[in-house]
Amino acid sequence: MMKALVFEAPEKPVIVNAAVPEISPNEVLVQTRAVGICHSDYELLAGRYIIPISYPVTPGHEWSGEIVEVGRNVTGFRKGDRVVGECVVRTPERLHHFGFSMSGADREFFGVNPEWLHKLPDAVDDKKAALIEPFTCGFYAVLRSGGTNASETVVVSGGGTIGLVSAAAAIGMGARVIVVDPLASRRDVAIRLGADAAIDPSDGGAAEKIRELTDGKGADLVVEASGHDASLAAAFDYAREDGRMSMVGINIGRKVPVVLGQIQMKNLTVRGCIGSPGVWPAAIRFLEKTGLDLSPIQTHDFALTDAVQAFAFGQDPTKSIKITLLNG
Repeated sequence: MMKALVFEAPEKPVIVNAAVPEISPNEVLVQTRAVGICHSDYELLAGRYIIPISYPVTPGHEWSGEIVEVGRNVTGFRKGDRVVGECVVRTPERLHHFGFSMSGADREFFGVNPEWLHKLPDAVDDKKAALIEPFTCGFYAVLRSGGTNASETVVVSGGGTIGLVSAAAAIGMGARVIVVDPLASRRDVAIRLGADAAIDPSDGGAAEKIRELTDGKGADLVVEASGHDASLAAAFDYAREDGRMSMVGINIGRKVPVVLGQIQMKNLTVRGCIGSPGVWPAAIRFLEKTGLDLSPIQTHDFALTDAVQAFAFGQDPTKSIKITLLNG
């Protein structure tokens, strides 16, 4: 038997005893090592998500683990391999989001298709590896709008996990990075990651401060990583003429007043993005080669068996950034 977190229904998380899964000849059995709690997990807990969902379901899509059993038809993986897995996956029946439309990693063991997996380099430990899934999203958000380099200034609007990993990706590419967020704790982590500046937008003066820091021009690339109304409304103010915008923050079902005329007046290139299609191997190599230390984002740890308490603690965004569930 094993322990598993199950969302039995909206707003009803429970820890249950469950049988260890039996794998098919085409699967591997993974023992969970670390799982991050994502804002999207709270959307799932509340009964909503960007694709259809049903209950009961086990969440958990930001994970690292170790292969403990290999199906007889599986090649390329063996017992003892340390792995991470993609979130958006395809089965013969349909496209799934692991941990949402199909059960995820918030359990001690789970069976998984090896085609969704990537091996971990030795330099990345199990806990830090649980940040690879969100990092791939931030990495993709920067690449989606052409990438960046040491000649550019990148502004990231929103200092939650996705904003901070987007900032880290831009820092790793050599850019000058400014993070905008109202919470001092998030701004502090941004500086610890290597951001050049972190701005509190609460007084309404963030755009002016960005212009001051860029000789009146504005940012070459703005990554909107919050999805909150105020961030979405202000992000277009941060970009320079002929600048680029990457919209990665998720806004589900709301209408936000935004001065969209700035897209024309500034001749902006605006790209939306979700997930991290096709970039996982490159993102893992990028982390390994740059040596970026994302650990400041991981502010609190809980045992996997204490996941219900961890979700309750994480309801207040002022208390933590990334909560990590550890197994063993």
